[in-house]
Amino acid sequence: MDKDELLLEEYKLYVKQKDNFVERNFSTNKFYMISIAVILLAMIFTNEIVFMNRFSATLVFSAIGIAVCALWWMNVDNYNILTKIKFTNVIEKMEESFSFKPFTEERKSIEEFRNNKIFMFSDIQKLIAILTALFFFIIFVNEVTPLFADLFDKIYYLLRTFKSGI
Repeated sequence: MDKDELLLEEYKLYVKQKDNFVERNFSTNKFYMISIAVILLAMIFTNEIVFMNRFSATLVFSAIGIAVCALWWMNVDNYNILTKIKFTNVIEKMEESFSFKPFTEERKSIEEFRNNKIFMFSDIQKLIAILTALFFFIIFVNEVTPLFADLFDKIYYLLRTFKSGI
């Protein structure tokens, strides 16, 4: 096997690995979407459950939902960065030896497309993660507000009692 054939075989192998990496990214997104659906269902079916006379299941699940959305956003961002590295730093360098450079051309086309301010799939994934986190955050604040109001009432009562006792 000569040098060109070896390079071509390495190129094919790396492209296949990159495709598998992208497939793992889609599988990871499915995992996060299913996790969010399960959290929402858990919130619906446990909305009357209260722990320690204060913390509702909804509060706990909304906090978990926020954390899952943050992890999802970070994961999308990391996959996006790693995919770009695989394209620009590895595959395109391998293509320098080829007469036609398909991934180099593809990246250039994507960049031109992106410069038109059109959302890419990873942008949509991040937007969904942010909107879902915002939804969970609103529920979290809605559940936490009465707890803080109750705490401030107790502090105010203690201060008023302490002040009147002096």
